[in-house]
Amino acid sequence: MSRFLNPRSDVVFKKVFGEHAHLLISFLNALLPLPPDGLIESLTYLPTEQIPTIPVLKRTIVDVKCIDKQGRIFIVEMQLEWSKHFMQRMLFGASQAYVRQLNKGEEYEYLRPVYGLGLLGENFDKESADYYHHYKIVNVEKPACELKGLQFVFIELPKFKPKNRVEKKLLILWLRFMSEINEDTRTVDPELLAVPEIREAIELSEQAAYTKAELTAYDSFWDAVSTEKTLISDNRKEATTEIARKMLSKGMDVLLISEVTGLSVNEV
Repeated sequence: MSRFLNPRSDVVFKKVFGEHAHLLISFLNALLPLPPDGLIESLTYLPTEQIPTIPVLKRTIVDVKCIDKQGRIFIVEMQLEWSKHFMQRMLFGASQAYVRQLNKGEEYEYLRPVYGLGLLGENFDKESADYYHHYKIVNVEKPACELKGLQFVFIELPKFKPKNRVEKKLLILWLRFMSEINEDTRTVDPELLAVPEIREAIELSEQAAYTKAELTAYDSFWDAVSTEKTLISDNRKEATTEIARKMLSKGMDVLLISEVTGLSVNEV
């Protein structure tokens, strides 16, 4: 029986999507809001730019950057632990990619669109059940009027539930691959295996496809994730505790503080 590794890790994500352009093409065509006559046909990988890391989050970000034959740039990031800085990071990276297309003195007409795709292992929008979030630069009063150049898609994987969705089938199947394949997988749905690209991605997720060094790096990645989650949890608790202290110093009711902060009455 095959043992699978989780494609959300850096080792597997980059092996599947960072070394096999045809798999990344299928993935991006399925997940991005590209017009039918504007699908990606070929890709060239770009080196990862050195951009500022999020404090604390140093190992839980996985990214792949590429450009297609039309000159469009695609930045794909897998973020396991949600941080309020994630969207700013994506905006910063995409803006850099957009600006760096031109050398000094070149015309703006040569600029090509940049797409940012963020896959999130945690939810950030607590008020909506939607898992797919598409952002563009539009006129607030006339949303149909768009400043073309930058677009972003953020997908909250924990919210993804395929049984109630009517989106295009390949999007569903790729998200099922990202959501369902992991160390606990014992059998794979034939529907996933029926798509050649997804079947190949699943085969690349089998433990047998990895060297001892890669498996060590895989374990190290998840150790780092656990450590960072603990640090983030500690930071959040410390911030919440400080808020409670300030509320107490203002003479606010203990029950109200408990309700606002989420701390128990005893903790307050």
